[in-house]
Amino acid sequence: MAEILTGKNKLSAVELEERVLALDAQAAVFDCDGTLWGGDAGYGFMLWTMEKGLVSRETSDWIDTRHRAYRNGEVSEAAICGEMTQMYAGLREQEIRTAAARYVDEFVGPRVFAEMEGLIAKLRARGVDLWAVSSTNKWVIAAGVERFGIAEGRILAAEVKVQNGILQNEIVDVPTDEGKAEALKRAGLNAPDAVFGNSIHDLAMLEIARNAFPINPSPALLEAAVKNGWGWFRPAAVEGVDAAVDGELLK
Repeated sequence: MAEILTGKNKLSAVELEERVLALDAQAAVFDCDGTLWGGDAGYGFMLWTMEKGLVSRETSDWIDTRHRAYRNGEVSEAAICGEMTQMYAGLREQEIRTAAARYVDEFVGPRVFAEMEGLIAKLRARGVDLWAVSSTNKWVIAAGVERFGIAEGRILAAEVKVQNGILQNEIVDVPTDEGKAEALKRAGLNAPDAVFGNSIHDLAMLEIARNAFPINPSPALLEAAVKNGWGWFRPAAVEGVDAAVDGELLK
């Protein structure tokens, strides 16, 4: 029965666009990694900056150990996403912004889902208020969603305090799981018209949406989509394959 429902709820690109545009939405919220583009840009950026020597060997060894613990289930999603942002403490924010723009141009841009870019362009043309919510650091997300026309003031992502242009160790926010819904509520979006996400970490914000749209859903989110009767969409770039694996951007 689950397989029948899964197939029944699967949307084509045309069906997704028709459903979304028919909402006459005022605000639309998008997760980023796995939803707007393939792969985990946060993890990829972490590895890339380590490879490029932007952080010290000591910091590289520390975050590598922490990420291994995360993969073993010993560190929470919120904790590791925060630490993957804190690892740049002491660097100039502009230096990281420049690095993020370079990384996104080389590794993220080529993996943008064309269907989502086209949909967002139509929403933007209608004057819909576009938001991005992610547990990836804000510098990468800002660079990644610039092509979608999502303003930095509409980005809720992992970030640390900045003082005199220098990144601090103090966390400002790490929106993941229930934290994504809470971040949206703090921004005044208690029930967004449409929310798009790809993983179980997006479930909380999908549940507060008036209309939820799982995109490229992970197995756990697909199960939730079937349970809730949500229509879901798989972009052509990932059709027939599993959700993108961490670090795939570097392959």
